[in-house]
Amino acid sequence: MLDKLKHHWNVTNRREFFTQAGSGLAAIALAAMLDQDGYAASVDPLAPKKPHVTPRAKSIIWCFMEGAPSHVDLFDPKPALEKYSGQPVPPSYHPETLQSAFGTTHNGLYPTRHKFKQYGESGLWVSDWLPNIAEHMDEIAVLRSCTADGVNHVGAVCQMNTGEILAGRPSMGAWVTYGLGSANQNLPTFVVMQDDKEILGGVQNYSSGFLPATYQGTLFRKGDTPILNLRPPTGMTDAQERNKLEFLQAINDRFGRDKQDDTELDARTRSYELAYRMQSSAPEAVDLSSESEATKKLYGLDDPATSVYGTNLLMARRLVERGVRFVECYSGSGSRWDAHSSLEANHTENCKSADKPVAGLLTDLKARGMLKDTLVVWGGEFGRTPFVQGSPNDEKAGRDHNPWGFTIWMAGGGVKGGQAIGTTDEIGLRAVDEPHHVHDIHASILYLLGLDHLRTTYMHNGRAERPTGTAGALIDKLWA
Repeated sequence: MLDKLKHHWNVTNRREFFTQAGSGLAAIALAAMLDQDGYAASVDPLAPKKPHVTPRAKSIIWCFMEGAPSHVDLFDPKPALEKYSGQPVPPSYHPETLQSAFGTTHNGLYPTRHKFKQYGESGLWVSDWLPNIAEHMDEIAVLRSCTADGVNHVGAVCQMNTGEILAGRPSMGAWVTYGLGSANQNLPTFVVMQDDKEILGGVQNYSSGFLPATYQGTLFRKGDTPILNLRPPTGMTDAQERNKLEFLQAINDRFGRDKQDDTELDARTRSYELAYRMQSSAPEAVDLSSESEATKKLYGLDDPATSVYGTNLLMARRLVERGVRFVECYSGSGSRWDAHSSLEANHTENCKSADKPVAGLLTDLKARGMLKDTLVVWGGEFGRTPFVQGSPNDEKAGRDHNPWGFTIWMAGGGVKGGQAIGTTDEIGLRAVDEPHHVHDIHASILYLLGLDHLRTTYMHNGRAERPTGTAGALIDKLWA
């Protein structure tokens, strides 16, 4: 078959054949033919790949609360904070070893002003700030013993996405796309959505890093046109656009003949073809007009306070429904959850904006039979300190950054709900029982999607790189 194709494209050797066939319209036809012989993955980097283990989840929706929500005010109640209110952190907690962002480690302890209540058959504790999510606790696994390395937002957001506080490594979405390929031909495999502002650190959080550029995430923007420049100019026919793309492909093929390792060129070429295919699929995928009024209300689209995040999460459900593997939706992009001051006002606003939409997503996924194979992750880049920033008696009191012990949670996608994993100490400062680093979180997410983090490797500068570097252990209680 390869000989017939080489003759068809008028090439003289194998290298020239693959150069001309490696991308563009020819690649689509070629991939289909070679797939029968098991060669498709060598031609199309987004061709579906066999998972290492049986996947529990087909896709993931990551609800990223940027700016760091306070675990001791939301999911990890600490009565000791009331007992020791206003007192400095006891020496037994070794506050001198902490490098807080604003030097607040010797400030007084600050109890929550909110009431916690147990929910569901599991009896998990949730703050009255999140009444809607609280109704789903039997489906949620709360990981209370998370740890990270960064004390500033840019580095910590980067680490929660890539595993390291310094930019340059591939994001989790890029690793998933590299490891599993695409489950659809007409939409991106990895989508990122922000709300009112840009994500801190920008593209480094959804970059492909040293992986080929085609695995980078696609940023969807707020509004009626989440994908810019998708529709062709008025008056351009399909035939004209096809001719334009084929002419551009021919130029790129000629330019790239001696640039076989230029993954950005290959990714750009493939993006043109994907954009062409998306012209028919993407508008329908992001058009919410076909959703019922009840569904829109479920996500909070009828309330200005919840409509932005609700729209993103409803769109996320529609995308995974159509085969998108990895969708990351930021709540408070631009670090809006960052409550160094006015914690009450900050979290009141942000909890309201995210609580109903997230609960609506869980309800909707479950009703459609999708929750069992859609992994939902909720959390920020770190937590917040049990000691106060400012005066504890002031309405402007806040909390500093806390990467030493904080909470995220997961639901669906094979996760065993109704459980709390790990603990922080008596005041919620450090993870003490079953601490789990960001690398463990990443390893477990990959495992739920069917990838072994030890076997997901890519050769870079002579080294077999992994998503979790030289660390990472599975949190098997999540599914055991």
